[in-house]
Amino acid sequence: MKAAKFANRSLFVASVIVTGAIAGAFVWFLLFVMNLGISFIWEKMPAHFGPYFPLAACLVGGLIIGLFTKRFGPYPEDLSEVMAKVKQDGRYEYDKLGTMSIAALLPLFFGGSIGPEAGLTGAIAGICTWVGDRMKRFGSDFKQLTSVGTMAALSAIFTAPLFGFAAPLYGGEPEGSEQTITLPKTSKLVVYFCAIAGALGALMGLSSLFGGGMSLPHYSNIHVGATEVVWFLPLALIGAAGGWLFCAFDGCFKRASDKMGDRPVLKAVIAGLALATMGIALPFTMFAGEVQTEQLNEVWMSMGAVTLLATGFAKVAITPLCIRFGWRGGHFFPVIFAGVSIGYGMAALTGADPVFCLCACTAALVGGVMRQPLMTVLLLFLCFPVKGVVVMIAAAALGAALPLPKGLRTTTS
Repeated sequence: MKAAKFANRSLFVASVIVTGAIAGAFVWFLLFVMNLGISFIWEKMPAHFGPYFPLAACLVGGLIIGLFTKRFGPYPEDLSEVMAKVKQDGRYEYDKLGTMSIAALLPLFFGGSIGPEAGLTGAIAGICTWVGDRMKRFGSDFKQLTSVGTMAALSAIFTAPLFGFAAPLYGGEPEGSEQTITLPKTSKLVVYFCAIAGALGALMGLSSLFGGGMSLPHYSNIHVGATEVVWFLPLALIGAAGGWLFCAFDGCFKRASDKMGDRPVLKAVIAGLALATMGIALPFTMFAGEVQTEQLNEVWMSMGAVTLLATGFAKVAITPLCIRFGWRGGHFFPVIFAGVSIGYGMAALTGADPVFCLCACTAALVGGVMRQPLMTVLLLFLCFPVKGVVVMIAAAALGAALPLPKGLRTTTS
């Protein structure tokens, strides 16, 4: 009996590692395809259209996205919706896996100011459910491959293991529910570690062999002196204002979208027109933001504080417009970029340490959007140093504490 139980547990852990690796490999594959599509559209074709190419690309993209939505439905689902279904049902249906994957890639191909995490997580959850369905004969634990694989996917997407650890635990199912992994707490942590290791190993291995992947730059040299201490509160407040505005724009665009009714083509074309117009004026407002962050690191000192601040706050507006008007996807990468741009703008204005400004502004902005300071800090470890943890916690707490009117409590976070 004990031998059988041990064998079953061993098989489960091995399955978790494989599931994590599958999740990481699929994340890499979709990101690789995303990069190929973006490269083809935005590097090969602009030579034929001149400076107004974004207008042509985004309008065509809006038309394609709208027609696809009209034919197949509103995919991909938001990350919070995916996580809610996984928590509630212990599974995520996989009958439309191909549709979800294409829907996740289309807005990214055409320069949408969205992140890939929503579509990727939904696809991974579906794959893990499929695997779990075929292995549940070995025991009830195998039903949990969906939850574990989803968490591993988040770790791979953000290259942030601690965020992956916390995501399934934060607001998880009550103990004793049917969906709870029937393993002791220590064993559960081991399972999570194995899944994350499998996902990150597959993603990094494939990226090193074939290229691709997706990651923000990592900042390491933070300086905290008297100047930085004096400027902390203004920096955090302007970042928190960005988070508040994101929620305000999100609520307004949601209501506008609801009033327009079931007109996916019109809404997607409107979003494409707005995205292109803003992209022509402020090019860094387009795309998810990870590549743009690297580019911003090189040129921010030559851009001017006003342009940097305008770029950050414009990003805060265009991302919820894209999401609510049919260019569906995640918001984590765009809001991190917005915080970085605002942080650089404030560094140019104040003369404070640039990395300190980035930590304070970005943490406050993301905290204002997520409303969860701990999760905010765990996410931001992917690009900011551990030495900035106190700055990030304080700024994220301030951003999350900034009150939202009832009408604005419908964010995509």
